[in-house]
Amino acid sequence: MTPRLPRWLTDIAVLAVAAVEAAITGITESSTAAGFGAAAVLVLVVRRRWPLPAFVLALPAVVLLGAIIPVIVTLYTVAARHRSWWLLGGCGLAAAVSLVFPLSEPGLPIPIPDLVLDIIYSTMTAGAPILLGRFLHTRRELALRLAEVKEAREHERQLDAQVILTKERNQLAREMHDVVSHQVSLIAVQAAVVTVSTPDPTVREAVEHIRTLSVNTLDELRHMVNLLRASGTPATELAPQPTLTDLERLIDNSGIDTRLVGSAPPGVEAPVQRAIYRTIQEALTNVRKHAPGAQATVELSHDDTDLTITVTNTPPTRPALTLPSARHGLIGLQERAALLDGRIHAGPTADGGFQLRLRLPIT
Repeated sequence: MTPRLPRWLTDIAVLAVAAVEAAITGITESSTAAGFGAAAVLVLVVRRRWPLPAFVLALPAVVLLGAIIPVIVTLYTVAARHRSWWLLGGCGLAAAVSLVFPLSEPGLPIPIPDLVLDIIYSTMTAGAPILLGRFLHTRRELALRLAEVKEAREHERQLDAQVILTKERNQLAREMHDVVSHQVSLIAVQAAVVTVSTPDPTVREAVEHIRTLSVNTLDELRHMVNLLRASGTPATELAPQPTLTDLERLIDNSGIDTRLVGSAPPGVEAPVQRAIYRTIQEALTNVRKHAPGAQATVELSHDDTDLTITVTNTPPTRPALTLPSARHGLIGLQERAALLDGRIHAGPTADGGFQLRLRLPIT
C-alpha cells in the first residue's frame, strides 16, 4: 500500500502552488483583484472546516484573475464532504461559468469554436474535482463498511466456535456423568457391601477408605459436570475450588503414610493455591498407583523469590498393579505451572523412589 503524505505537507504544497499562481496572475491587475486572489489563497487554510464558504470565497479569484487552483481545491473538498448531487451540480456549474467568462479579459469577442472548446474545458475542469472527491469519499465509506463486515464475520465466527465448544462440553459432561460417575458409584456401593460383610478390621478399614475416595470423587465429578455445562454462560463458576487449608484433608484421605513439612507464606493468591493443591493431589495419586506401600513426604518451602513444593516417596514395598496411564496428569501440571511462570520437575531418586518438585515465583 502506497504511503500517504502527511496532511500538513499537502496543505503547504497546495498553498505554495496557489500563492504562486495568484502572484503571477495578479501582477498586472488592480489591487482589488489582487486582494481577491490573496483571499482565495487564504481560504484554503480553512477549507476542511468550512468547505462551502471557502469555495464561494474562492470564486471571485477565477472571475477577476483567472486563478483556478483555489476553486479546484475547494470544489474537491466540497465534493468529499457533501453527497447532495444538487449542491455539487450547482457548485460545478458556478465554477464552469466562472472559467468560461472571466472578467480579466473583458470585451473581447470569443469565436464559436473557441467558446465550445472553453465550455468543454471548463466543464471537465469543474467536473474532475467533483468526481475525484466523490470517488475518495465512496472509497472511505466502502473501507468502513468492509471493516464492519469483517468485524461482524469475526463475531459470527466466535459465536460459531462457542456453539461448537458448548456442544463438545455438553457431550463430555454427558459421558462423564453416564460412564465415569456410574462406575465410581458402583465402586462406592461394592465397597460399602464389603465393609458390612467382612469381619477383618484391616480389610474393613481399607475398603472404607476406598468408599470415602469414591464418594469424594463423585462429588468432584459432579462439580466438573456442572462446570462443563455452564461454560460460556454467566453461570460459570469455578467454586468451590481447593485451597491450602484443604491439604490436611487431602493427605488424610490419600491412603498413604504421608508427612507434611513446612508451610506456604501468607497471602498466596488463589490460582497459586489451586496449583499447589492439584500438584500434591496428582503426586499422591501417582504414589498410590505406582508405588504401593511407599511413604511420602510433602514439603513446602519458600525464600524471597520462589515457593517450592516437593513431594518425595520411598520405593514401593508391594508390586504395583498395571493401570492405564497416558501421563495426562503430569502434562496438566506442567501447563498449570507454565501459566504461573513456574517450573516443574519429576524424576526418580537415588534410593529408588520418586520426586516431584514445583517451583513458583512469589509476586
